[in-house]
Amino acid sequence: MTGKLVPLRRVGGVGGGVAELSDEGLLAACGAGDVAALGALFDRYSDAVYRFAGRFPLIDKVDRDDLVQTTFLEVRRTAGTFRGQSSVKTWILGVAANVARVALRSERRQQERQAKYLEQPTTLPLRVDEQIEQRKLLARVETALAHLSREHQVVFILCDLEQLPGTEVARILDIPEGTLWRRLHEARKAIRTEIERGDK
Repeated sequence: MTGKLVPLRRVGGVGGGVAELSDEGLLAACGAGDVAALGALFDRYSDAVYRFAGRFPLIDKVDRDDLVQTTFLEVRRTAGTFRGQSSVKTWILGVAANVARVALRSERRQQERQAKYLEQPTTLPLRVDEQIEQRKLLARVETALAHLSREHQVVFILCDLEQLPGTEVARILDIPEGTLWRRLHEARKAIRTEIERGDK
């Protein structure tokens, strides 16, 4: 990603109870140019966007930071288009998906490096053999995900990894629900095939 990004963070000392506003209230205020409201939304959902960005193959940590910043700048620009047909979180992740799609459009080297979204440590300690098996499984999932088209990656990540409702995902991606379920089925099948191949 290129271009100068403005660091986003909460604006201290702002009155009016911005932090107590609902997500919808913050987004409406953001659409009216309220920087504090944008900062509050950033506080609430930047971690979710960062995690979401990390699930895409070929996005490294630096690109992930840029994607988060760009997403919230885009949220500020397009806040007025929110119509309440999904949760604000889903809508913001939809914005992030569009930003990621643009950023990844020119990538042609999927095999040269792999995403690091599955390298996070587990919350419970595992035996060494369990850790090895888990890493093998996750590596196969990651490899399969890297071979999917961008459209299939987006629906799999949003629906299966982020656990967002399919109807909302279809709406924010502006595709028919039938198309979404077809892509999700194809993505699941491809990933399942890769896992089963590795088990043989």
